[in-house]
Amino acid sequence: MSDLKTQRHRFEVLDMFRGIFASLVFLFHLGPFAETPLLNNSFVENSDMFVDFFFVLSGFVIAYSYQAIADFQALKIFLTKRIYRIYPLHLVMLLAFVVMEIAKNLLNPYVKVNNLDNQANTIYTFFTSLFLINSTPIPGVKDVSWNIPSWSISAEMIAYVVFAIVVLFIHTSNQISRRNFYYLLVVIASVSGLWFVSESFQINYSFNYGFLRGILGFFTGVLCFNLFNATNIEVRKLPAYLFTIGEIITLTLIIICICNGQALKPLGVIFEVLFFACIFVFSFEKGLISSGLKNIGLLKKLGQYSYSIYMTHAFLISIFNVLFIRIIKLPPTSYSWLFLLNFILIYFVSAWTYKHIEMRFQYKKKITQKVDQESINTL
Repeated sequence: MSDLKTQRHRFEVLDMFRGIFASLVFLFHLGPFAETPLLNNSFVENSDMFVDFFFVLSGFVIAYSYQAIADFQALKIFLTKRIYRIYPLHLVMLLAFVVMEIAKNLLNPYVKVNNLDNQANTIYTFFTSLFLINSTPIPGVKDVSWNIPSWSISAEMIAYVVFAIVVLFIHTSNQISRRNFYYLLVVIASVSGLWFVSESFQINYSFNYGFLRGILGFFTGVLCFNLFNATNIEVRKLPAYLFTIGEIITLTLIIICICNGQALKPLGVIFEVLFFACIFVFSFEKGLISSGLKNIGLLKKLGQYSYSIYMTHAFLISIFNVLFIRIIKLPPTSYSWLFLLNFILIYFVSAWTYKHIEMRFQYKKKITQKVDQESINTL
């Protein structure tokens, strides 16, 4: 794998999947506002499970970038970079929702506002979001709040902390040869925690036990990368048609399981296994589907803007709904075509936030440690 390390390999197709699935999460959140079979169907209605793909992929690319965190200084740099990467846009969108709550009350005499007194959006939950603990079972919190997708950013940050501590332990105790054993222990511990909560393998938690869901997915991704790392040279020698078959099978299984999400969510860990398999197969980028995806420029941009798409879409859905449904008074069936306009708006806003917030506030201190893949290492 020295070739990957020296070239700072970019898993381009996996990055595209992040953009595609972020767009599907947008459709999932748009669905309750709409009355159209395009959005009100079993696939879209269960697309919230693609959040787990983000967790697994994040673990994969972080493991690629950080095979070693050898001391507390390295741990500090790792966590600082992660905060710089995810927090600025999170903070901007949190403040945007505060402005929206104020505007709702000011405009209520003139525009019909649903859920004027949103009991989930309180000063208390503002601070749980501000400090990124909104994926943990905080007493008194009974729902997602403010920027709804941000619970997963909390879960992601907690997974970063756990990963950094585990890797530091592995290196300081000279347990490198047993690292997969410790990563597997974390996976087992997170699954056990979720079982203790529900006595099932359900994983679709958010404001309460979403942090366990994030840790589970993230360390599944770490194990996925280590398998890729260990087998890359030999597996890459296999004929391309086998990768094509693998790509078709994994995507087909994911589509089937998402469509049957309501039945399968009590067995939610099955999605972790599927995303593990999908990421492993597509990381080689040798099948026909991979080749086709790499020729689509829009998908490259979706991958590049995926974190911004994910973080801005809930706010822009709300704005769009107020404008077209509450003010212009179009019927909910209009979302059969309005969803395209809404997504175009999200796309261009995300292009702006990517350039002026995500990239502007990246960690820029020069260090000797290997630079990670900043454009694809988070949601």
